Amino acid sequence: MLDGHVLLGWLSSCALLGLLACAPRPSAAYFGLTGNEPLTILPLTSEMEEAAIKAHYKVCDRLKLEKKQRRMCRRDPGVAETLMEAISMSALECQYQFRFERWNCTLEGRYRASLLKRGFKETAFLYAISSAGLTHAMAKACSAGRMERCTCDEAPDLENREAWQWGGCGDNLKYSNKFVKEFLGRKPNKDLRARVDFHNNLVGMKVIKAGVETTCKCHGVSGSCTVRTCWRQLSPFHEIGKQLKQKYETSLKVGSTTNEATGEGDISPPKKSIPGHSDQIPRTTDLVYIDDSPSFCMMSRYSPGTSGRKCYKDKNCDSICCGRGHNTQSRVVTRPCQCQVRWCCYVECKQCTQREEVYTCKD
Repeated sequence: MLDGHVLLGWLSSCALLGLLACAPRPSAAYFGLTGNEPLTILPLTSEMEEAAIKAHYKVCDRLKLEKKQRRMCRRDPGVAETLMEAISMSALECQYQFRFERWNCTLEGRYRASLLKRGFKETAFLYAISSAGLTHAMAKACSAGRMERCTCDEAPDLENREAWQWGGCGDNLKYSNKFVKEFLGRKPNKDLRARVDFHNNLVGMKVIKAGVETTCKCHGVSGSCTVRTCWRQLSPFHEIGKQLKQKYETSLKVGSTTNEATGEGDISPPKKSIPGHSDQIPRTTDLVYIDDSPSFCMMSRYSPGTSGRKCYKDKNCDSICCGRGHNTQSRVVTRPCQCQVRWCCYVECKQCTQREEVYTCKD
C-alpha cells in the first residue's frame, strides 16, 4: 500500500508521465451515458446517483492508497479527479523544469521505483513538486465548484476591510492545506528518510502559500473605484515549478541528530564535513537530501542515461553528453511563417522550408 508520505507512488503500475494513458478517469460510460443525449437538464434518478457513487469509488479503489487515504478519497466525489490532476500536473512540470538536464524527470517503470527508494536531491524535488501539485489542484478544485466539502476562499484577511468588498471566488488554500496535511499523515519522529521526505513535502506547500496574490476589480462611476471587489489567487503552477527548481539547485545535504530535550530526531548538517557541501543548517524552506546523486550519464536503475538524447549545441550538449561528444544530423523542415490575421476571423500563413541541424549525444 501507499506510504502516507509518498505522493508520487500512487500509481504503482503506471509510469507517472504516462498517467493520462493508464490512470482511471471518470467518463460518460461510468454514468450510463452515450454522449447522444438531448441537451436538457434532467434531475438525477436514484439509479443515476448510485452509478455515479460506484464510479467514484471505483476510481479511488484503483489508486494505490492507504486505508485512511482511500476513505478521504471516497468521502468527496471530487477528490479522485483532483488527485489525478495533481499527479499529471506535477509530472509535466517536473519534465519541463528538467528538460535541459541529464536527469530529465524520466519516471517510467523501474526508474521511478528505484529513485523513490533513495534520498537524492532529485527525489527531494519530486516530493516537493507533488505535494505542491496536490495543494494547488485542491485549492483550485474548491473555487471551481468541483468539491462538495469546500467552496471559494472563506477567510478574507485583507487590510482596510471597510473600503474593500470581498467578492469574486478565491482559491481555497485554507481547506487545501488542511486536506493535504491530513492526507500525508503526521510528522515521523525517528526515521531520517521519512523526516526528510516529510520536510520536502512541506516545502512544496509553503511555496504555494508564499505565491498567493490578491486580485481586485474596481466598481464605481467613471472608474472611480469607490468599491473594489477582491479575491485571492494562487500563482500559476509553472511559477511554482520554477521556484522549486531553484530550491533544488541550492538543496542541502543533511544528517540526523537527536533532540535531547524531546528525544525526537532532528534534521541537521552531516556529522562529517563533506568537501563541496555546505554545513549550513537547513531552513524550513530549503529542500534537503541524504544521498549523493548518480551522474545519470549512463543507463542505470535510476535513469536510461543520455545516449541518443537531443541536446542544444551552445546550451547543454557538453553537460548532457558527459564528455562523449554529440552527433550532428541535418534535415529539412517545413513550418508556418509570415502569418497574418484575416478579417474575419482566421490566420493565414505561408509554408516556409528551411534546413536545420539536430544534435544528439553519442553512445
